[in-house]
Amino acid sequence: MDGGAWLVVGLGNPGPGYARNRHNVGQMVLDVLAARMRASFKRHKTGAAVAEGRLSPGGPRAVLAKPETFMNESGRSAARLTRFYTVGVDRLIVVHDELDIPFGALRLKTGGGHGGHNGVRDIASALGSPEFMRVRVGIGRPPGRQDAADYVLRDFASTERSTLRVLLQDAADAVTALATDGLAAAQQTFNSLER
Repeated sequence: MDGGAWLVVGLGNPGPGYARNRHNVGQMVLDVLAARMRASFKRHKTGAAVAEGRLSPGGPRAVLAKPETFMNESGRSAARLTRFYTVGVDRLIVVHDELDIPFGALRLKTGGGHGGHNGVRDIASALGSPEFMRVRVGIGRPPGRQDAADYVLRDFASTERSTLRVLLQDAADAVTALATDGLAAAQQTFNSLER
C-alpha cells in the first residue's frame, strides 16, 4: 500500500446469525463500499475479511476490513491490520453503531472516549491510542425498558429497512468524504444529516 491508503474497519460480530443485527451496521456499510469498489472480501491472516480497491474512481486506495472476532475483541484484528498494511491511527477509519445517536443520523469524529462501545474500547486499547476517525452510525436507543445489549443484537425492524438502505449509502459516502476531503469538510456535510 502507498502512503496515501486508508484502512476502514467495520465493526460487528462474525457469522450469518449476526449479519443483519443493529450491532453489525458497521460491516453493512463496508458491504456497500465493497460493492461500489467491485471488490470481494477474502479471509486474511490478520483475522479479518479484507477487500482492497479505490473508494471512488481515481480516488484514494483503501483496505476494507471486517474483524472475524466478536465485537469486544475487535482490537486484536485492528492492531494486526495496521501493522500488516503499515497504516497509522491517522489513516484508520472505524465504522460502528451508536446507541446515543438517533436512528438515521451519522456523526463523524476523531478520538475521544468510547461511549461504552466495547469494540471501540478494545481497538483504542490494542492500538494504544483513541485518535482514529470514526463514522458513528445512529441506531437509536431501545424502546421502553428493553435492555440495550438485547436491542443491539436484534435485526433492524421491517419498518426501519427503507431508512436503513439510505443510511448505509450515506455512511459509505461519509467514509469516502473523510478519506478525500478530510474530517472538517466531511463533518459539515454529514453531521447534520438525519433521515
